[in-house]
Amino acid sequence: MASNKPAPTAPFETDFFGNEVAERAWEEWNPTEDSVRPVRGRHRVMKQRGGLARSSTVLGVGVIAAVGAGGMATAQSKPPVSISLPDSIADNLPDAKSLPGVGSFMSDDSSDADAGNTAPLTSATLAADTGTGSKTEAQGSAGEALRARILQQADQQRAEADAEAKAAVEKLAAEKAAAEAKAQQTAAEAEAEAAKLAAEKAAAEKAEAERLAKLAASYSLPTSSYTITSTFGEAGSMWSSGYHTGLDFAAPTGTPLKAVHSGTVKSAGWSGSYGYRTVLELEDGTEIWYAHQSSISVSVGQKVTTGETIGRVGATGNVTGAHLHLEVHTASGTGIDPMAWLRDKGLTV
Repeated sequence: MASNKPAPTAPFETDFFGNEVAERAWEEWNPTEDSVRPVRGRHRVMKQRGGLARSSTVLGVGVIAAVGAGGMATAQSKPPVSISLPDSIADNLPDAKSLPGVGSFMSDDSSDADAGNTAPLTSATLAADTGTGSKTEAQGSAGEALRARILQQADQQRAEADAEAKAAVEKLAAEKAAAEAKAQQTAAEAEAEAAKLAAEKAAAEKAEAERLAKLAASYSLPTSSYTITSTFGEAGSMWSSGYHTGLDFAAPTGTPLKAVHSGTVKSAGWSGSYGYRTVLELEDGTEIWYAHQSSISVSVGQKVTTGETIGRVGATGNVTGAHLHLEVHTASGTGIDPMAWLRDKGLTV
């Protein structure tokens, strides 16, 4: 079938869309240093059929536009979105042609324009994702994780503090219980020791009472119905030694005098200032002197028993009245207090 299209009248070449256009006339080119000087930042865009021409310049512009819009554009299974040049870039760069690599793309040269796609670069459709939601979600997830970690650490520290406080309370309670137990033990020991001492004291007193009772059974006071008029050690000029050497029992003349314990009569007779005196020697060598007697009822060498009458109260020798002057001498001859000696034998004077 014949075509109605007129045949070209001159040499022709094909444009981007396949249309025949008149061949432009070419002039002779003589390159010079100025004409061949490289133009930095300007790149020619190769023409491609069936779609929009792409190069590193287009990709760079798309990245700049996506970042300026507030996020990084991606094409990972995301729906295509329109990317517009941000106002911030438009304001700061009113001449978009000044961007490196963009000037040639946006050139007014009609021969370089892509007739198949007249949409501006700022309206180019790319599979992009602003990333704002993902970034916000990631930041939120990181914040939640940090918050959860902080709360976990706070809970752990609080648990440790509670455990330490509990341990301290338990320690104090244990120490208090131990102190109370020790105090109770100490009190019990002290009470037991006091009871022991009291028991020992009671036992000692009982033993002493029994001993004295036994001694009292074997010892006797030298006379009865008496009055103590002078004690051992009293000082005075009436005694030749300057002090009283015995114990005086004032009683009526003729009152019986008893042997204080079993023994042997060592001497019996007149003895100067002592008047009539009887000396009774006990088994341990202790001597009992009875002075100022009105009469003597025993003789030397005679053995007597406790409570046996050995004489009578008188006023012989150096006296001021009827009484018994009683002296006690140890086996070595030292005079001691008769009252203390009698009490030591369980007798009450």
